[in-house]
Amino acid sequence: MTIPSIPIPSQAGRTAVVTGATSGLGLATARALADAGARVVLAVRDVARGEAAAADLAGEVEVRRLDLADLASVREFAAGWSGPLDLLVNNAGIMMVPEGRTADGFELQFGTNHLGHFALTVQLLRHVTDRVVTVSSTAHRVGSIDLTDLNWERRAYSPERAYGQSKLANLLFTLELQRRLTAAGSPVRSMAAHPGWAATELQGRTGNRVKHAAMALGNRVIAQSAAQGALPTVFVATADLPGGSYAGPDGAFEVRGEPTLVGRTRAASDPDLAARLWAASAELTGVDLPAVLAAV
Repeated sequence: MTIPSIPIPSQAGRTAVVTGATSGLGLATARALADAGARVVLAVRDVARGEAAAADLAGEVEVRRLDLADLASVREFAAGWSGPLDLLVNNAGIMMVPEGRTADGFELQFGTNHLGHFALTVQLLRHVTDRVVTVSSTAHRVGSIDLTDLNWERRAYSPERAYGQSKLANLLFTLELQRRLTAAGSPVRSMAAHPGWAATELQGRTGNRVKHAAMALGNRVIAQSAAQGALPTVFVATADLPGGSYAGPDGAFEVRGEPTLVGRTRAASDPDLAARLWAASAELTGVDLPAVLAAV
């Protein structure tokens, strides 16, 4: 099976969880994996929308509820999992939304994009047999991590800077997760990808008419399709690549194109910052890896 020009090895006999798979990149990723023979679980906030999406997919597809902005929902999803999980795709996310809080009081973008996936991965890792893929963004390049104010309680809120922080956090998470897996002698790999600019629903929730109009124009003029934008995720999810790999489009400024391995900023490659963010994330969510990792 190929989409559009990337060969995907058979995924028969493999089980994958894709978060945020009701539309956009998540649905395109789920479709590619299902078409290649995988059993795919759509982990979604809106089960009705998930069921509608699943009805259009081939093969063995299941829908389970997961709200990454609510740690109780994350715990429930993880507690309900049994059996091996070959692939976890941390895809779900929100982008440049107005200031808000998760059910647990975290800044909405950091809490959803990073902390929800952090808690999900940590609690599912004992089941994972192959790899964890986390979707980041080129916006990580303008992000910074303020460990003293991760939840924007003292800074003036900026939707763009908060989004950049969450996407930088995604890459630092993959870095520290891979370090811990390697140190434990685990064969599981931690990977990352970004879609470039893909036309999805993600850009339409800024709450600002001017920003919305600019995003809509970019979607028409610059962006590639959701299927094309999902290719870097599918690439690192299925290709034989080393742990820590990060993929994106090969075109100018990594906006569009075919998937290839790409670079990350110095901040996103900082092992000390990654370790400190991990410690802060564990404290905020109340979950950590050592006891779980020992069982991998």
